[in-house]
Amino acid sequence: MADADFSDANVLTRDAALLQDTVREAGALAQSMFRTELKKWTKGASSPVSEADIAVNDLLEARLRGATPDYGWLSEESADDSTRLSRRLTWVVDPIDGTRNYLNGHDDWCVSVALIEDASPILAAVFAPVTNEFFFAARGRGTLLNDIPVRATQGAALDFSRVAGPKPLVERLKPSLGEIKLHPRIGSLALRLCRVAHGGLDAAFAGGNSHDWDLAAADLIVQEADGRMSGLSGDPILYNRREVTHGVLVAAGRDRHASIVAHFRNRPLP
Repeated sequence: MADADFSDANVLTRDAALLQDTVREAGALAQSMFRTELKKWTKGASSPVSEADIAVNDLLEARLRGATPDYGWLSEESADDSTRLSRRLTWVVDPIDGTRNYLNGHDDWCVSVALIEDASPILAAVFAPVTNEFFFAARGRGTLLNDIPVRATQGAALDFSRVAGPKPLVERLKPSLGEIKLHPRIGSLALRLCRVAHGGLDAAFAGGNSHDWDLAAADLIVQEADGRMSGLSGDPILYNRREVTHGVLVAAGRDRHASIVAHFRNRPLP
């Protein structure tokens, strides 16, 4: 079956509604299992996973793939299906971003889903049920937080108490600064990045080894809030490629992002 024509306004409206409804339902399911006794195990070297991750993934897959069977699928909790590489439209999904925090009973976790066209996100939803934050963005249409338009903070100055990310990385912005007070750690990477979109943070960093499913939705949410998210080179992030792992990234309002990228261009990481 050929991919749908996303330039069709009816398809845009359909998929936007489908995404929002499904992510809300997935968030409600995750919250219903939050702080309960769950089966849990470790995948890979140290990545936690639980029956809640799988249940939410199953719900998302049933709803999204059931309604759009011609789209590709890439999820942290599904076996990778290489047919996604030939699809122009692909769902990129993290059923519970911040599983470790979720299992420890902390509030900073979310459901994160993006729709990718070729290599770029065109629809995005990130839902943190405990803190009641529902971010939604559509390419060219701005970012909403709980249905209210939001915008990243402007200017290039850095208040380090409003910067989140690995401390050794952030300290490289001003190597001679000495001790700095950073914003408290936000365990969900998607949520950390999204909080740039509404001015909760001035800038946020990902320290490397993040994946498409951690980033794609937050990327569009930041961009549509008049921000930028990229590698330290300033190059845009490409999604739904064979390799789905990414290096160090930064998200900030446009001017601040440009200043940070320029700083690291002159003082590259070792």
